[in-house]
Amino acid sequence: MDDNGTLSDAEITRIRQAISRVPFATFLGIELEQAEPGSATLRLNIRDELRQIHGVMHGGAIATLIDTATAFAIVTLLEDKERFSTVDLMVNYLRPLKEGTATARARVLRAGRRLITVSAEVFDDGGNLAATALSTYLRFS
Repeated sequence: MDDNGTLSDAEITRIRQAISRVPFATFLGIELEQAEPGSATLRLNIRDELRQIHGVMHGGAIATLIDTATAFAIVTLLEDKERFSTVDLMVNYLRPLKEGTATARARVLRAGRRLITVSAEVFDDGGNLAATALSTYLRFS
């Protein structure tokens, strides 16, 4: 992080590389849109393989996008060697996602010594709120 509280190009590159090392995120096609200290925005193109029987994006795909976005919001604050794992994830689905891109914006609410709390919101291409989430992570070495 530089003196202005933004991530350096090297840190953004490190985050992009870290996402590329998550096989499931790569398989789904999750991409980093933006990252700042304590926040991350990721996107996922809605395609047939990610739809449920009624033609809308599967809740599991949305939850995965959220879990990945919240994790990478944490990555922006921690040292490369620090580890963490999801403890819980509560998702509220508010509107179906039918086409275009799902965008998840996550931000760290509190980063304690052991627990990290993160919130996320998912939007469609029109900026409509489709889901909200609250997640807790355990920090360990």
